[in-house]
Amino acid sequence: MSAAVSTLDGADLLDAYQAGQSSVFVSPRGTLLAEGVHSEVNTSGLADLPEQVAAVLGTHPVRTVVGAVPFAPDAPARLVVPRRLRRAPVLGAAPAVPAASAARESLPPIPDPGYIAAVARAVEEIQAGAYTKVVLARALRLAAPGFDPAPVVRALAYGGAGTYTFGIDLGGGRTLLGASPELLVARRGRTVSANPLAGSIPRSTDPAEDARRAAGLLESAKDLHEHTFASEAVAEGLRPYCRNLRVPSEPTLTATPTMWHLGSRITGEIIDPDVSSLALAAALHPTPAVCGTPPAAARRAIAELEPFDRGFFAGMVGWADADGDGEWAVTIRCATAGPEGLDVYAGAGIVAASDPHAELAETTAKLGTMLTALGVFNVA
Repeated sequence: MSAAVSTLDGADLLDAYQAGQSSVFVSPRGTLLAEGVHSEVNTSGLADLPEQVAAVLGTHPVRTVVGAVPFAPDAPARLVVPRRLRRAPVLGAAPAVPAASAARESLPPIPDPGYIAAVARAVEEIQAGAYTKVVLARALRLAAPGFDPAPVVRALAYGGAGTYTFGIDLGGGRTLLGASPELLVARRGRTVSANPLAGSIPRSTDPAEDARRAAGLLESAKDLHEHTFASEAVAEGLRPYCRNLRVPSEPTLTATPTMWHLGSRITGEIIDPDVSSLALAAALHPTPAVCGTPPAAARRAIAELEPFDRGFFAGMVGWADADGDGEWAVTIRCATAGPEGLDVYAGAGIVAASDPHAELAETTAKLGTMLTALGVFNVA
């Protein structure tokens, strides 16, 4: 297959996506299908990633990298220059694919005594002044013999489960798939945008109750406090690189089929055109929405309280080109599929006022995005 860039219909690109042979990324700007691997970016972590990518892109006709960066800053990323890159406009509707919203509230809180205990301990440490916020995650291992990620990725893209849908080839028969509602950062020409999400509540299938929950989220002192951490951190991270930075004074509601979130759409103008979208993403990652504050203390708490390696969960996923443009979503509402099965992830922000059982219910609702799309599997 020759190295080339072409444009087709978004539905055609989704149909052409094959796990293990290509990667797909669907966003409000359009659909991107990366086929094959011309070269892989070799890096030992986040610190030198923008420079390594710039060096690789300088000589290749596609001039774009696609892939994912893990949560841990010293873990290797999976970014590749594809042999062929195909783009399409914004994806249209697909009436034949059912929306994930039909299964809202179909899952009662999945028992997880270890998670409840971890949240309780985190609340005690926050109240003692060890840190101000930490994001604690859960991971479910699902048995899925013969699982093909492609139909699930298509269902997520068409079903409105998230603004940013992805199926990323991780190599070795592994695929990162999901539908994230959260934009870490995007750059298009001189325009920079970000949309940090923090503060959430599960949705209801009853319209009146759903509206009540949305209104309550906008007035929740606990959730507004949590959101402030994330929004201010992103604004501070972008400020050295942007002029005319516009930060909303109050968050607005962002809806997914399973959750209401508080979000703040932050925009600005890049000062130095040589600062790429990936450099901006590296400066922001990880935000308090997936880590906590202060970051070093939150990372230590995560290492102590979470009984698994996050891998690519709570990292970033997307693309960047040689002109500096690109889109990077926060890798949430996701799963990692491989020969050993499926690992599905979800997290919640813990602050002083957090209730362990409420956080359990919230993470179950967030897990519902992927569990609904995946269908019925046995939870190990």
